[in-house]
Amino acid sequence: MVREVETSSPAWPEAFDGLRIAHLSDCHLGGLMSLENAESMIKEIASREPDFVAVTGNVVDLQHAHARTLLDALGNIGAPIGTALVLSSDDERHVPHAILQIVKDAGIILLGNEAVQISRNGSKLHIAGIRGATSAAKCANFVEQSCNGFAHLLLAHNPKAFGRAAEFGIPLTLSGHAHYRHITMQTGPDHYPRAGGTRHRYRIFENGPSRLCVTVGGGDRMPPRKNNPAEFAMITMRHASQAYIVEDEPPKRKRRRKRKAS
Repeated sequence: MVREVETSSPAWPEAFDGLRIAHLSDCHLGGLMSLENAESMIKEIASREPDFVAVTGNVVDLQHAHARTLLDALGNIGAPIGTALVLSSDDERHVPHAILQIVKDAGIILLGNEAVQISRNGSKLHIAGIRGATSAAKCANFVEQSCNGFAHLLLAHNPKAFGRAAEFGIPLTLSGHAHYRHITMQTGPDHYPRAGGTRHRYRIFENGPSRLCVTVGGGDRMPPRKNNPAEFAMITMRHASQAYIVEDEPPKRKRRRKRKAS
């Protein structure tokens, strides 16, 4: 599924109004996603012509046999601002030095508790990224290290980083991690329970001028998904004095037909 999102913040730089960001997370290549499906998804991302591609961790799942093919494809999408990536626990658990080298060889911007600046028409876009962390306190510490007080865009695998990001007034934080559960048992068409032990779930959250977009992830194999299709998000970020959020509706629950008594 491709999830289209448009949101705004007065803290977003005017020179980058309308920036189109492709946000991908949690492919778990090998464990939850085949190389064939990953390549098909990347072709779909490229067809959307994003200005920037953000990858928020868990690219591979305890192996890196096909990581080069996947990361080369991500690096070759041709987004004008490029592709940036933050790593998480699964990426670094299995021969982390190999993954680091593959990312660099692919021409992808690797952000590990650091930031880069992109210039356009005399204005700068500050993009920061933090390493994977499990606790809100560690996430906050990493945000402080990478942002030096402020950034426009934060890539953080764990959405728990949003608390500190909102305190800094960062306009947009992108996260994954929770998967929004692979099987979602809905009690109503608009009820979506918490996932992955975090109150930040599927969709977009706001805190003052700050926004958090949590994607359910691209991994599409076992464990099976129900009411929760794999996805990547296409986010249009706007500069506006009055904040707003427009996004696709989450997938609706299919109602079972009642069988007539025989």
